[in-house]
Amino acid sequence: MPKLLDKTELKTLPGKWVLAEDGKSIRQSFKFKDFTEAFAFMTRIALLAEKADHHPDWSNVYNQVEISLSTHEAGGVTARDIVLAEAISKF
Repeated sequence: MPKLLDKTELKTLPGKWVLAEDGKSIRQSFKFKDFTEAFAFMTRIALLAEKADHHPDWSNVYNQVEISLSTHEAGGVTARDIVLAEAISKF
């Protein structure tokens, strides 16, 4: 099972990612010009996530995408989440 990251390790999250109030996930909101751009972004992320075999919890409403990353089997945030967050932040 992957190792949970402690609060010290979570102090320097990539990009604009924030730790959820319960400390069990990291989250970020993304806003785009329109639905097409939001959907294209989600498609790129879906390909990354599939390749990493690590899938986000997310939602989309028109031009906004909300992403939450957590390693469910570990019950919180692990290095896998940070790696995927870093990759997402590059888009």
